[in-house]
Amino acid sequence: MATTTFSGPIKAGTIYNTTGSTIGTNVTNVGSVVMAQSVVLDIIGADALNQRVAIVPANSQIIDVILNVTTVNNDSGTATVSIGTSADDNAFISLVNVKALATTHGTLDTEATDVGSTDLEVFADFVAGTEDGSTGAATATVLYMQNNNLS
Repeated sequence: MATTTFSGPIKAGTIYNTTGSTIGTNVTNVGSVVMAQSVVLDIIGADALNQRVAIVPANSQIIDVILNVTTVNNDSGTATVSIGTSADDNAFISLVNVKALATTHGTLDTEATDVGSTDLEVFADFVAGTEDGSTGAATATVLYMQNNNLS
């Protein structure tokens, strides 16, 4: 299947701005399209650090970070995933147990609301207690709106 790529941001709606509407003045129904970047994480065997999940464009607003464990890790010790940035490795998700099936939504702070004037790389770290696991599957997803800087 072919794909189309363009720089965005993408806005959708039929009323950009109007006055004198029966439902009020300066009414708009235009909204931002939610973008997503997703990756399958390496959560088998040895630690896997700095796995790139996404590069979020400058001036975007992150609206969710999701970790979905679909096959449990069977390490004989602990097995966790954290998702964050190079400056804060657990900024969005901290030490989630990947030895259980689960979907975890992140905790979003200033880094999410205000990505800033440069692109933001999001990374995942898998840490295994004894590094002897032979099973495991997880997906990390970042949802964001382009050019929706709320600072």
